Amino acid sequence: MTKTRKASSLISAFTLAAMALLPWQASLAETAAKHGIAMHGDAQYPEGFPHFDYVNPDAPKGGALRMAVVANGFDSFNPFVIRGVAAAGINTYLYDTLMEASADEPFSAYGLIAESIETPDDRSYVIFNLRKEARFQDGEPITAEDVKFSFDVLTTQGHPFYRNYYADVTEVTVEGERRIRFDFGETNNQELPLILGQLPVLPGHYWEDREFGDNGLTPPVGSGPYRIKDFEAGRSITFERVKDYWAEGLGVRRGRFNFDEIRYDYYSDDTVALESFRAGNFDFRVESSAKNWATAYTGDQFESGKAKTEAVEHSRPAGMQAFAMNTRRDVFSNPKVREALAYAFDFEWANKNLFYGQYTRTSSYFENSELASSGLPEGRELEILEPYRDQLPEDVFFEEYQPPSTAGDGGLRENLRTALTMLREAGYKVVDGTMVNSETGEPLAFEILIYQKTFERVVLPFKNNLARLGIDVSVRLVDTNQYIQRIREFDYDMTVQSIGQSDSPGNEQREYWHSSTVDVKGSRNYMGVDSPVVDELVNMVIQAPSREELVHRVRALDRVLLHGHYVVPNWYLPKDRIAYWTFLQRPDAVPKNGVDIDNWWVKSTDQ
Repeated sequence: MTKTRKASSLISAFTLAAMALLPWQASLAETAAKHGIAMHGDAQYPEGFPHFDYVNPDAPKGGALRMAVVANGFDSFNPFVIRGVAAAGINTYLYDTLMEASADEPFSAYGLIAESIETPDDRSYVIFNLRKEARFQDGEPITAEDVKFSFDVLTTQGHPFYRNYYADVTEVTVEGERRIRFDFGETNNQELPLILGQLPVLPGHYWEDREFGDNGLTPPVGSGPYRIKDFEAGRSITFERVKDYWAEGLGVRRGRFNFDEIRYDYYSDDTVALESFRAGNFDFRVESSAKNWATAYTGDQFESGKAKTEAVEHSRPAGMQAFAMNTRRDVFSNPKVREALAYAFDFEWANKNLFYGQYTRTSSYFENSELASSGLPEGRELEILEPYRDQLPEDVFFEEYQPPSTAGDGGLRENLRTALTMLREAGYKVVDGTMVNSETGEPLAFEILIYQKTFERVVLPFKNNLARLGIDVSVRLVDTNQYIQRIREFDYDMTVQSIGQSDSPGNEQREYWHSSTVDVKGSRNYMGVDSPVVDELVNMVIQAPSREELVHRVRALDRVLLHGHYVVPNWYLPKDRIAYWTFLQRPDAVPKNGVDIDNWWVKSTDQ
């Protein structure tokens, strides 16, 4: 072989080898380890960032925070299963997650237990590289095996939520002591790497000889910034800060979790809890009652400045608070009946006479955000809905959804006339003052289930308005534990529900609306939504390739849900109403998600 031919052969061989390496090199480039990840676009905080913008990195550690919980106690330290009622704070304080979401971005996450994350452009898998310094509270290292154990036990023995949330994960592979990989099936779910970052990491060695569902009140081993110090079963629980907490110096933790102790006391009645706050028995309260906010926060402690109130504006989606109708029950199986009932709720009267004019009516499942639908569908949103035109009510395309209002000339009287017409169209009539089914003669009657006594003043006027239509409504007030159990079992006709939303909806939408969750006890599909169109729209939301497309798809889903008339919308407030004793201090900056007590601290004596 001549030198020329040999050289040529060597060059060709080298070229072929180089070409063979190119895909591998491209794959390597696109899966380079990163410190953080955004749902769409780039994460806001750079690698090695010292702290989040909305915390005080120099906040002193120390002191105690006392909080109140209005509920009938607790009987478990395991918040991950459907059995029992878990104590407040367990999930937040006892367990760390692979990554930590920031509170001032739509959806971005940064390494906590995971030092870095690797995922390709199509996000068909994700790899987490764990920090070597990550430790459980008993000193044992956190390993990839613990992460796999956590995923496996939560999706097989945990609350049904986890099975739905991580349904697209097809394989979990431990690739090393501190490296774990999750592969995904045939999906375009861009959110999966981020929601896997939310996985709470449990110690496999602790649960090795224990039944996961039977933890009861045995304090477990955690990985987070606090451990359980002591408790009084069903009455109080105290957490103490882990002084040698392994993640103390990380940017995602600096300036946070500053109290040496956090105590929760349980109250069975909110009125008693409010008086206890006024007496100085606990330190921080989020007020949910407009009446309390307008009338109760007075006295020497507020005039002297020892205690104060603030209404802090936020930019987070308000979600949907509403009277939710359980369509699993025959009484609510007809959308026309459900729509008619909404005309009996007089929000304008309630806002003026009960709420001191503080609230705005909710008209979207994604209220207070760009995700909320409005007007008539057009452009890209109309394109998304068009293939389902034959399966949807005409109103979706030709009528803007607005909850019934009594602000016009006709007021409630005109609304009740409208409701009566709709009920007749739905096959009902009034016989001797009672609304009955025209064919069966069965009365139109149902129960409203509540657990807050303060909500009776809202429900009873609604009940009275429905009575004017001949509808027999009973109101059932139960304790918190009974309420939780009945909700889990779907044992209710109508109830008041708050369905929260984030600024980046994704996999959790399955839990709310997908037909696969209708009969899953403990799911959050409170209304029993069972619609092929909704199923497909939920899948589209989960697989949205960009922020712009996500907005269009969520608006389409919102519009279809609204015209399904599953709820009677209530109201929202784009502010956090807080009251606190002024030895507590908070950062000047408030993220879009609003007030977070875990960023506060106790004022030092030299401040």
